[in-house]
Amino acid sequence: MDKKISNKFIYFFGSFGGILFGYDIGVMTGALPFLQTDWSLSSSSSLVGWITSAVMFGAIFGGALAGQLSDRLGRRKVILYSAIIFTLGSVLSSMAPYKGAIFLIVVRIFLGLAVGAASALVPAYMSEMAPAKMRGRLSGLNQTMIVSGMLLSYIMDYLLKDLPGDWSWRSMLFCAAIPAVILFFGVSRLPESPRFLLHNGDEKAARNVLSMIRSSQEEIDGEISQIKETAKEESQAAKNINFATLFSKKYRYLVIAGVGVATFQQFQGANAIFYYIPLIVEKATGSAASSALMWPIIQGVILVLGSLLFIAIADKIKRRTLIMTGGTVMALSFFLPSIIKWLVPNASPMMIVLFLSIYVAFYSFTWAPLTWVIVGEIFPLSIRGRASGIASSMNWVGSWLVGLIFPVMTGAMSQEAVFAIFGVICVLGVIFVKTRVPETQGKTLEQIEEQGLNR
Repeated sequence: MDKKISNKFIYFFGSFGGILFGYDIGVMTGALPFLQTDWSLSSSSSLVGWITSAVMFGAIFGGALAGQLSDRLGRRKVILYSAIIFTLGSVLSSMAPYKGAIFLIVVRIFLGLAVGAASALVPAYMSEMAPAKMRGRLSGLNQTMIVSGMLLSYIMDYLLKDLPGDWSWRSMLFCAAIPAVILFFGVSRLPESPRFLLHNGDEKAARNVLSMIRSSQEEIDGEISQIKETAKEESQAAKNINFATLFSKKYRYLVIAGVGVATFQQFQGANAIFYYIPLIVEKATGSAASSALMWPIIQGVILVLGSLLFIAIADKIKRRTLIMTGGTVMALSFFLPSIIKWLVPNASPMMIVLFLSIYVAFYSFTWAPLTWVIVGEIFPLSIRGRASGIASSMNWVGSWLVGLIFPVMTGAMSQEAVFAIFGVICVLGVIFVKTRVPETQGKTLEQIEEQGLNR
């Protein structure tokens, strides 16, 4: 491996996969109002839900498959395959025939395989490349990439909204191929994870990679020794690892903690805001959703600023303290519109958008990045690929269900009631973290494993 590759290059492109699923999370937000008009979908909330959530449905399986494949082929190679699939899926999405809802849904499910793979592998790759003292900040870089991808898609949606006919939404979907191509060529120059290399018996290559990203030979020797000791203890058990093993007494505590955090992150309703904010504004104000595309940009800016704040504080505040504080404020942001509406029936309908912005602000530097920091840190090496895949898949199950049923829920009840339900889930998430998730800040991956095994 070329030792002239800088560690900044490695960390940047190692997390660049976040751009991919960040862009596709956000792009349908702007494309949907135009697609609804072009294909006359305004009265079909279930079809709108499926078109929006199809990527997340595919991601459920992409995460699980990528977790298994990465343990055999390596993190880097599977990320490259994901970039190719994402490119093809983006181009095909933009070529959907008129009123070809089924075609678009199927293609977006295919595209979701790549999105799910990236969501599973990028946190695992970054946690295995980063030293313990920097792991929070570098994993937070992944979240910055995700929200930057979202913001980029919102800006592109806004810039392309005035194109004639169906060119607007088709161009929005096509542009997703651009970051996928960039990712492919960037990752093609990245090294494989040193933990994966050592786990597969290639110590020379592992040392070569660590020489690019560690500051001293002593640090390299210490990390190699620690990884080898853990790998030796688990090498025999790893041969018999299956999905049932993940929930055996040895691993159950850490798997439940990691998978649980990933699941709660989505069922708390964040993506309902990200996917449907123009429609939320439309329902609150009565104005056309296609004229509300500045709101996604505002949300995107909040997300990016929040992710940068997280990078600054990631390794200064304990993981559990930060995520529980965020969850509490997020719950209040959902509850207060319902309470105010009950106390002041004539309150401005835009009040709910204000509180949703507060929700997004706290989500952006707590649950959004910390979920993937915890998922990247908490699983033992022998099960990390599979367990990360399950966590990612459950995260996408929540994302898919929220994207699918939110239009149906808002059609059947008030927005305040819908968001109050999400508020209850936020409270349950805080309780789960307090009772089931161990602290991982500043600990090596091997120390975290020992902590879990002693429970």
